Amino acid sequence: MVSAYINPASGEVIGLWCTEQLQDRGRSHRQWTIETSAGSTRVVGLGHTHESAPVVVVVPGTNMNTAASLPFLAELATRYRVIALDVPGQPGLSAPRRPRRDRLAWYGRWLDEVLEQTVPDTAVLLGHSLGGAIAMACPPERVAGRVLIAPAGLVRLKVPPRLLAATLAWLAAPSPDRTHRLLRLMTGPEHAVAPHLVEWMTLVARYCRTTLAPAPLAPALLDRCRSAPCVVATGAQDIFLPPDRLEPAVRDLLGTGLHVFPGCGHLALDDNPAGVVELVDDLTGRL
Repeated sequence: MVSAYINPASGEVIGLWCTEQLQDRGRSHRQWTIETSAGSTRVVGLGHTHESAPVVVVVPGTNMNTAASLPFLAELATRYRVIALDVPGQPGLSAPRRPRRDRLAWYGRWLDEVLEQTVPDTAVLLGHSLGGAIAMACPPERVAGRVLIAPAGLVRLKVPPRLLAATLAWLAAPSPDRTHRLLRLMTGPEHAVAPHLVEWMTLVARYCRTTLAPAPLAPALLDRCRSAPCVVATGAQDIFLPPDRLEPAVRDLLGTGLHVFPGCGHLALDDNPAGVVELVDDLTGRL
């Protein structure tokens, strides 16, 4: 097991930033910690408390967490009961240790344990990037459906030279300018780079060990996705998973079509939060 942080002090810096974001008085939420085989997991609840409202469990992508996703979560919470998770081994408020091998099977077990402790019946899983792969790897018993936004785990990510160069510069000498340059490549051309993401990702480069995208899921894990309805989408300008790369895998492996967000990049939850919520509406309307 390896830590998400360079050293313990780095974890404290990241934890402080996340805590401050979650303590913003303008946001109404509940947060608590549960214990799993992957270590402690921070859970944040937002939105409707009425029992008839569907539960949507949000699993963020690499280097992301609840604190960095609050604008999107606030929009989703206007329509649903939302449970947002910090993924163990990723920067945030959950346990820092991550596995060296069999990552997706390990994360699938973790998510199943989280659902057992937080969801009374079943839930819709909403996963972005790495979170999409984790949602697909989760055992199906408590999963009513899945909304996968630019999901890893189906095909290997595309890494063009300009993205690789921007990533290496961001890691070698972190600064807001270099972070903005990287995020500009991940954001749709019609959208501004979110200032809070520039601040957050600069901290990630300074204090954290980032991870590579996971390899495609093993067939045994991929079979779990076919047990419940699934909606998959990506941005038209997604630099990692453009539609022409992702669509054949979605069709052949999941047996469904691919929704494309016009003008969006890889960070569709920030580029087009309303569009993502509409996909959740589409799925829950069919359950």
